[in-house]
Amino acid sequence: MSESSGDAAMRAAAERAETTRHRNIPSWPDLPIPDDTANLREGPDLHPDCLALLPLVGVWRGEGEVVYPTIDGPFRFGQQLTVTHDGRPFLQHEARAWLLDADGNVIRPAAREVGWWRPRPDDTIELLLTHSTGIVEIFLGEPRTQTSWELATDAVLRTASAKEVTGAKRLYGLVNNGDLAYVEERAMVGQPLQPHTSAYLRRVAG
Repeated sequence: MSESSGDAAMRAAAERAETTRHRNIPSWPDLPIPDDTANLREGPDLHPDCLALLPLVGVWRGEGEVVYPTIDGPFRFGQQLTVTHDGRPFLQHEARAWLLDADGNVIRPAAREVGWWRPRPDDTIELLLTHSTGIVEIFLGEPRTQTSWELATDAVLRTASAKEVTGAKRLYGLVNNGDLAYVEERAMVGQPLQPHTSAYLRRVAG
C-alpha cells in the first residue's frame, strides 16, 4: 500500500528532527510552575489554540542580510531565534543577532527582540515585540498556509531616544527541508515601507 501524504509528512518531519529532537533550552527543574520548552516532545502539551503556530516552536540559527537606504550595507548578520511555550495559549519569542564580516567572523552583538505570539479565536495572530532599540510593535496577521505566516504592524511605540519607525511587515515560512526563512519590510527615519532584513535559519533544537 502506498504511503499517504500525511504519513509521508510525519516521516519527513521525524527525519529532519533526528539531530535536534534530543535538544532543548536550559530548564529550571525547581521552578514551581511549568517551564518553557522549545521541544514539543518535552514539557507541557502545546495549547490547542497554538496548533497553527506549532511549526515555529524550536530553536533556530542561521544568517541573514540587513539593508536600508540610510545605512552603508548590505550587512551580513547571524541570528538565533528561540520560540517556546509553557502550555498556555501563546508562544514566547526571543531573537538575538550579531554582525558578521565578509568572511563570516563575528564583529559584535546586534539587534535583540523579545515578545509573544498570541493566536486569536478567529484564526488571526497577534505578535507583540519589544526591541532593545526602544521600539515596541504590535503586529496583526494570519497564517497563509500551514507553514507560513504574514503579519503587519497595527501599532508602533518608541521611547524618546529611539529612531522613528512608522510600520513594518513580516513573512515567516518553512522552506526546503523544514528550515525557517523570513523577510521583513520596514518604514522608518522618513523612508517608505521597503525591504530591510531577511534570514535563513536552521533548526538546532526541538
